[in-house]
Amino acid sequence: MSSRFLFALTVAAFTCASPLIAVAAPPGAVTFAPTDWPWWRGPQRNGVADASQKVPLKWSATENVLWKAPVPGRGHGSPIVVGTQVFLAAAEAPEGIQSVLCLDRVTGRQLWQKEVHCGPFPKGNDKSSFASSTPACDGQRVFINFLHNGAVYATALSRDGKQLWQTKVTDYLLHQGFPTSPAVYQSLVIVSADNKGTGKIAGLERGTGKIVWQHERPKFPNYASPIILKVNGRDQLLLSGCDLVTSLDPLTGKVLWETKGSTTECVTSPVTDGNSITVSGGYPKSHVAAFRGDGTGSIAWENSSRVYVPSMLFHQGHLFAVQDAGVAVCWNFETGVEVWKGRLGGGFSASPVLVGERVFAVNEAGRTFIFKATPAAFELIGENQLGDEVMATPTICGSRIYMRVGVRKDGQRQEWLYCIGSKE
Repeated sequence: MSSRFLFALTVAAFTCASPLIAVAAPPGAVTFAPTDWPWWRGPQRNGVADASQKVPLKWSATENVLWKAPVPGRGHGSPIVVGTQVFLAAAEAPEGIQSVLCLDRVTGRQLWQKEVHCGPFPKGNDKSSFASSTPACDGQRVFINFLHNGAVYATALSRDGKQLWQTKVTDYLLHQGFPTSPAVYQSLVIVSADNKGTGKIAGLERGTGKIVWQHERPKFPNYASPIILKVNGRDQLLLSGCDLVTSLDPLTGKVLWETKGSTTECVTSPVTDGNSITVSGGYPKSHVAAFRGDGTGSIAWENSSRVYVPSMLFHQGHLFAVQDAGVAVCWNFETGVEVWKGRLGGGFSASPVLVGERVFAVNEAGRTFIFKATPAAFELIGENQLGDEVMATPTICGSRIYMRVGVRKDGQRQEWLYCIGSKE
């Protein structure tokens, strides 16, 4: 499909004079407004938000909350924001309902909820959910991945909540959970489903769900989402885990290069400086490693830090990370030399987000730490508490923070989606 989709819908609160940005080259390129966050890890797929936005540095359950909306069940996927709409996945037990919610971006009012699957959930890991995928939007369609009845399905919905197609990608042998998010690239939506049975990554037509290409994967459990980054002058579909670092042509699925050196189980998404990529894993060993993206797959450097679940950030020649155990780290991206460490506290599953020179990192207890993205020294500039549990990465766009939060009251847990912004 060669049509271009424009989803810069305008409302007074989110009108932006900036030009639209193209994320993938034509044909089939997707465009979006700088105030949107259309898929996992944001517009550039690297956790970096628009630096020009004015994001509040202080909030609580009562301070700088523009709205909050109840979310049924439990889910660890992040919300996406496109035009006037917010989308996120939900999973409700014991009914076994997996659905997509759509909220009004300005008010938080629920516009619709579409049930995608219904059936009993198998037993999973305490840190997993059955709605851990972050949706993706191409302007006309919303894509979501779910594990249902022993298989992974990709589903496309219209912007008004109608199911357009659903495709079974592969059978799936559950180990700890299924968290991977779809990636939109030109005419395709790409889905990965590594597992101990029939692991696979596939490219599907956005309009029909037809499988265009598929690539068999080793039979190992792994949790990394497909990420497309421009490395060494070309777009590369990157996946770490199953003891490999793999680069594919995102349009054809052809292997560009592949090398051993990753751990078996990975969760994080790779980041790049344009020349090399860094990956991290946590089982059976912990490591952070940089691989040259020139096709040789050679390792530039490696260390034994445990950055298993939260993805990392590249900024101005340095790599910033939050270790699962609550320590912020800065490394020289090219050499791997540690520049500084700083204690935050608590356990981390959500990935940090970069806004200008500030990193926003939320621990599992709902405490957000804000520190400077500078090699000069670790400098903590803010802390905020919201709710009792946060597993989902926050979405930061249009000078708003969208945070999926679990709150416990009288022994009951309720999820909320908070929209944080300045009331001035």
